[in-house]
Amino acid sequence: MTDTSARTRGRRVLVTHDRLAESAIELLNAHDVDVFFSPAYAPSEQVAARAADLQVDALIVRQGRVDATIIAASPRLKVIAKHGVGVDNIDLQAAASRSVPVIRAMGSNSRAVAEHTIALALTLLKDIPRLDTAVKAGTWPKPSFIGRDIAGTVIGLVGFGSIGQHVARMARGLGMTVLLHDPHAREAIAQFGADRERDLDSLVAEADIVSLHCPLTNATRDLLDARRFGLMKPTSLVVNTARGALINEPALCAALLEGRIAGAGLDSFAVEPPAPDSPLWTLPNLIATPHIAGVTAGSAKTMAEIAARHVIAVLDGEEPDAASLARLAELAA
Repeated sequence: MTDTSARTRGRRVLVTHDRLAESAIELLNAHDVDVFFSPAYAPSEQVAARAADLQVDALIVRQGRVDATIIAASPRLKVIAKHGVGVDNIDLQAAASRSVPVIRAMGSNSRAVAEHTIALALTLLKDIPRLDTAVKAGTWPKPSFIGRDIAGTVIGLVGFGSIGQHVARMARGLGMTVLLHDPHAREAIAQFGADRERDLDSLVAEADIVSLHCPLTNATRDLLDARRFGLMKPTSLVVNTARGALINEPALCAALLEGRIAGAGLDSFAVEPPAPDSPLWTLPNLIATPHIAGVTAGSAKTMAEIAARHVIAVLDGEEPDAASLARLAELAA
């Protein structure tokens, strides 16, 4: 997508991607905001140079890291809006030091991420990648294959915000037993079923599937490490549609190679995109998708429109939506 204007309006936003939903562009244009683009995952110096050249008033962050250099590039910068929820790719400290609010599109892609979580979990549970590879290679594993049942499978959700709650309802609808861990969502857990709550070590030991739905913070980095993989059953599976650094990747590789867990489905990684020679790619019991769980036609439109409204509100002099603010003390990782 090319830029929609040539600095014809009074205010400017730079999107860290080459496209944004047309409805969001129209909304911004209608509120005197020109929209410009920077390639996804462009080097920070390239994005900073573009922001400085344009003298942008706002950033809409889709992909790639937004560091202190980018945040300092335009003295006119007043707001950073995330096209999504996770903000670990934004330097919150640098934004706070310049009094630039970072605002998330809360709830915009919750159902899409939950659907992808269930898809990864069922793909692993039914051993579909291995069976697919075997059949295409000319073998026929039917005589020796015994599948696993969905009904009765125990899924443990680490994090019970909007996404976790969607996953819990879907999993329960499939006949799964749901366990929950989230010290910040006690009320929501009580409403779902207080007897479903577990401390984290108990949850990973009891669950057949451990699924991550919490933000990346200093407290949650490497949440699944060698010790916790050691607590899990050798038949258990891990699904991560949250943030890659919640899992210690070397420990995950070792656990998969040594058979301490049975498989993993990852939609996010500690470094994105991951290195082409990552040891993860040598593991036949790992399936990977490129951090697209929340990217559907419907969710992309919603995320863009919410981000656009956040930009417009702040540029119009309104206070940032308190419930959507990324607070440094809570989220800095």
